[in-house]
Amino acid sequence: MQTAKPPLTYDLIIIGAGAAGLVAAGRAAQGGARVLLLEKMRRAGRKLLITGKGRCNITHDAPASVYYQNIFPNGRFLKHAFHTFFVKDILKILHDHGVPTTTERGSRVFPVSNNAADVVNALMQWMGKKNIDILYDSRATRLLTRQDSIEGVEVLGENGQKQYFAPNVLICTGGKSYPATGSTGEGYELARQVGHSVSDVFPALVPLVTEGDIASRLQGLGLKNVKAMVWVNGKKQKEEFGEVMFAHYGLSGPIILTLSRFVVEQLSNNHKVEISIDLKPALDEQKLDARLLRDLDAHGKKQIDNIFKLWLPSKLIPVFLDLLQIDGSKLCHQLTAKERKRVLLLMKDLRFVVSGHPGYKEAIITAGGVATKEIDSKTMESKKVKGLYFAGEVIDLDGNTGGFNLQLAFSTAWLAADSVAEKLKEMQND
Repeated sequence: MQTAKPPLTYDLIIIGAGAAGLVAAGRAAQGGARVLLLEKMRRAGRKLLITGKGRCNITHDAPASVYYQNIFPNGRFLKHAFHTFFVKDILKILHDHGVPTTTERGSRVFPVSNNAADVVNALMQWMGKKNIDILYDSRATRLLTRQDSIEGVEVLGENGQKQYFAPNVLICTGGKSYPATGSTGEGYELARQVGHSVSDVFPALVPLVTEGDIASRLQGLGLKNVKAMVWVNGKKQKEEFGEVMFAHYGLSGPIILTLSRFVVEQLSNNHKVEISIDLKPALDEQKLDARLLRDLDAHGKKQIDNIFKLWLPSKLIPVFLDLLQIDGSKLCHQLTAKERKRVLLLMKDLRFVVSGHPGYKEAIITAGGVATKEIDSKTMESKKVKGLYFAGEVIDLDGNTGGFNLQLAFSTAWLAADSVAEKLKEMQND
């Protein structure tokens, strides 16, 4: 008589082997948990490999108070997670495993090697193999529950459908951004299956598509120390100071990505959205006019296109002259007061009408997700299903560019893993 095979049981099943999943697996295993790590792709950390344009902006070297200002819609939900595991903690793991880091402009932390693969490899090495089984090419299709408690996960793999059992499951599937890396929104569906609310998700930290050919003519140009303002239906709503990049489709760069979360929301509500770029934010109109007058008087016999080199990057000059409809061969002393005023106004308000965005395939992060009001901020455990946990981008939390989102993933994953390990200790002591 053939005996039945015992069920495949673990203490914790983690869905997703990205930034959050790797940290959670390593920490839970350290705490004595037997862990199954499921990854739908053929290798771990696919999205980590492309963060920071392949350099990996690991974290943001600033106090938690700065994080609360840069994470939406409720950064303070992370207070306990950041208290448990924060910037110095993730950097220690990396330093101990051969990845020295450097802090760049804007408190952004990168590996000295500028190679995201070094970060993935270090996390894999730190995580180790003790108490951890990893299944690649394995997609979680259903959460198994009984009487509002988690029991396991149904998984579709190379050998068909299988069920794996555990009293704890952690969803670390990320959002929907960069779907080629495996982030296609499964975590939201798994959460909905067991009664969780998922707020509307939309692309964030995404470039903006603009009307006309001005951006394409300026393709490749980067402007530093400028101010970008968002105008919605003719009213100024938000602004950021920093760097803007021009691309064939429109606008990118750090401050455009930061503003994009708000812009995408406004576009989805069918509002007219414009981006205005102030090229000379350090000068008000009066001071800028005085400078223009001084330069024009000093170079009265030079051509206008030559004097513009004192004011603007060379790539901007023909675009400016076209927009202003001024003949570049005209002499400076021939420029009228009315024309000078138009030059000034365009320097303070180079405007673009936003027509859209490239969607999830170009978005760094996904806004929206599993409602934080349904998650215990001190453990990352579901308030609806006992033994179900969430970490990282799948939660309704998203940060500005600069390392905030990866730290969010690391911290919530560590807290969830600690919570599971603590629960297992309590069970062993009973």
